[in-house]
Amino acid sequence: QVQLVESGGGLVQAGDSLSLSCAASGRTFDQYAINWFRQAPGKEREFIAGIGWYGDSIKYADSVKGRFTISRDDAKSTAYLQMNSLKAEDTAVYYCAVAREIMEVPGYIHYWGQGTQVTVSL
Repeated sequence: QVQLVESGGGLVQAGDSLSLSCAASGRTFDQYAINWFRQAPGKEREFIAGIGWYGDSIKYADSVKGRFTISRDDAKSTAYLQMNSLKAEDTAVYYCAVAREIMEVPGYIHYWGQGTQVTVSL
């Protein structure tokens, strides 16, 4: 059993920054890859960033490379997504998710958080 709770979403202006947190409980946190997905209205849920066990590997979607940074603090059982230079197209519900590895396919995610809304105004 793994439970994930996202926080940190909100309303910001284009160009601003926002940091999301994902607090985990249950199974050993450091033995899971942490992935961030987002889903905009009318769009499919898409992978945006992932970080492997112990932070050994990181992958970003092209749409967020250079702007977003994923990290994890296993001592705190918490993962983070630092979002800089936000754009209107970043508006979406952001979900924290765990899997055995970095996983870009939503259907193979083991556990999902409830999501947190990020809205970027022009």
